[in-house]
Amino acid sequence: MRIVVVAGPGLVADTALLESLTATTCAELGVTGGLVTATSAEEVRALVTGAGPLVVALPGPTPEVRALIPTAPRTVVWYDLTVEPPVDGAAHLSGRGAWGLVWAVRHAVHRHRSPATRIGYGPHPQQWGELRLPVGTAGPVPVAVLLHGGFWRSVWAADLMDALAVDLVDRGYASWNVEYRRPDRHGWDATTGDVAAGVAALGGLAADAGLDLGRVAVVGHSAGGQLALRVAADLAAGTEPGPAPAGGAAAGAPAVRVALAVSLAGVLDLAEGERRYLGDGAIPAALGGTPATVPHRYAAADPMARLPIRVPTLLVQGAADSPDLVDVNRRYAAAARAAGDDVSHLERPGDHFDVIDPGSAVWRDTMTAVDRRLGR
Repeated sequence: MRIVVVAGPGLVADTALLESLTATTCAELGVTGGLVTATSAEEVRALVTGAGPLVVALPGPTPEVRALIPTAPRTVVWYDLTVEPPVDGAAHLSGRGAWGLVWAVRHAVHRHRSPATRIGYGPHPQQWGELRLPVGTAGPVPVAVLLHGGFWRSVWAADLMDALAVDLVDRGYASWNVEYRRPDRHGWDATTGDVAAGVAALGGLAADAGLDLGRVAVVGHSAGGQLALRVAADLAAGTEPGPAPAGGAAAGAPAVRVALAVSLAGVLDLAEGERRYLGDGAIPAALGGTPATVPHRYAAADPMARLPIRVPTLLVQGAADSPDLVDVNRRYAAAARAAGDDVSHLERPGDHFDVIDPGSAVWRDTMTAVDRRLGR
C-alpha cells in the first residue's frame, strides 16, 4: 500500500519537514509513501486523479487549486495547515498546523483499510456518524459510540477516533463514530443537541445493522469525555439536552440506554477547569460564558455537578498527561464513589493520546474493562 502526499503551490511550510512527517507516519502505519510538490493547479489535478486510491492533498492558498477540493475523487483527503471553513462533500481537515499532516495521513489509511458507512442523523453537513460492523460475528453485537475531543473546537474532528473505530470492529464491536457541530462555530446548544441525536440515531439502525442496544458504551476522549458522561446522564434521567435536529431518531425506533460511559482523559470538572483556564479558556469559550454568567449550562454540562449520573462509568487517564487532567479524574472518581455511582478508575502510564492508541497498554487495559462490563 502506497500513499502520495501532494503539496500544492504557495504552501507556506518547509517541504523537508512535511516529507519527514510523511515518512514517519507511513512507517508507523506500515505503508510506503512520499511527498510530491506540485507547481500548478493542473499538476495537482493530475496527481489527485491519477496517483491511486491513497492521496492526501495540501491545497495551499491558490484559488484554482482550492476549487478542485469539492470536485476531486472522494477518496482524496484534503488537509489545510491553516484554519479554513469545511468543504461539504469532501474529506477535508484543517487548522492543525504541520502536525495535522500526520492525522490526515492516518485518516486516509484508516478509511481505506476499514471503510465505514457514513449516515446522516440531521440535515447539517456535520451531523453524521460513521458505522463500522464486525465481520463474521453472529447475533446482535455490542456498540461503541465514539465522541472525539479537541476542546470543543472545530479544527479537531471525528478522524481523531478512526484508529479506535477500526480496533473496536476487529474486537467484535460495532463502532459508531459521531461527528457533531462544535460550539465555536455553531453554539453550545447545537453541540449538545447533536450528540444526543447522534446517540439516539442508533435506535433506527439497530435492526438492520444487528446492534445490541442493551450493550452500548459511549466512549469519549478529552472534551468528548465530558460529552459522553453528559449524554449518559441525560439518557439515564430521561431529560433532553437541547433541541434535537430532524432525522436524529426514526419514529418508533427503540430508545438507546447507555450500559457504560467511558471517559478517556476526560474534562470532567468544568467549573474548576474554567477557573484554571484549561485549554487557554476553552471551557467558557465553548459554553458561552463562566459559571457566574451561564450557570444553567454548567449545571447541565459539568460531570462533577451532575453526580450521581447513575450510569456505570469507566475513567481512563494517562499518568503522563496534563497534571490538571490527572487531578480532575482522581477527584471525579472519589466524588462519584461518594455519590453512589458505579465507577472504575484506570490510571496507567501514558500521555493524552496514548489513551486513543490501539497499540498502547492503556488501551488494552481499557478494553479488558469494557469487555468485562459488556459481557464480551
